[in-house]
Amino acid sequence: MLKRTFFVLVFVISACVTVNIYFPAAAVERAAEQIVKETWGGPGEPNKALPKPQSYNPLAPMPAVSVKFASEAHAQEADINVSNPAIRALKDSIKQRSSAIKPYMDRGNIGIGQDGLLRIRTTDGLNLKERAEAQQLVEAENRDREALYAEIAKANNISQENIPKIKSIFAKTWIEQAQPGWWIQDSQGNWKKK
Repeated sequence: MLKRTFFVLVFVISACVTVNIYFPAAAVERAAEQIVKETWGGPGEPNKALPKPQSYNPLAPMPAVSVKFASEAHAQEADINVSNPAIRALKDSIKQRSSAIKPYMDRGNIGIGQDGLLRIRTTDGLNLKERAEAQQLVEAENRDREALYAEIAKANNISQENIPKIKSIFAKTWIEQAQPGWWIQDSQGNWKKK
């Protein structure tokens, strides 16, 4: 009887541990591709603002946008919510700021770090006002990107410990979708033109 109780207890504990460690990497990858393209455009694509319908109401709830995937390890489908009010506000902020950042990226003053965050690469050719503006843009952008990753985790019940995984997936996507001629930092910290 004691052996049987022990095996049942071990089975229950191991089942609980397995459920809690799952991370929906494929769904996060698709969400990252969608968000980066939506906010910054794809490689070589200008950032295009979509016209708002005449009946646009910023306070009206928007339908949830989800990315579906099927995992080999799990037969069930999971949704990644990337369209709650907090995420929409962050995406809008990133999108609006991108047109101010892109000229600095085109000139090589700002680059994309290996972690997907923006960095001041050089201040050559910038006057004092432009240096301050570039620094403010980079700080605001990085703050919004970090907040976006946390909000995606929160909206999808992904543990805080997995936010670095979300950030890593987004970093890869920001770099892949960077426009040709922009500066990218490699894993050794060296800058290279895309």
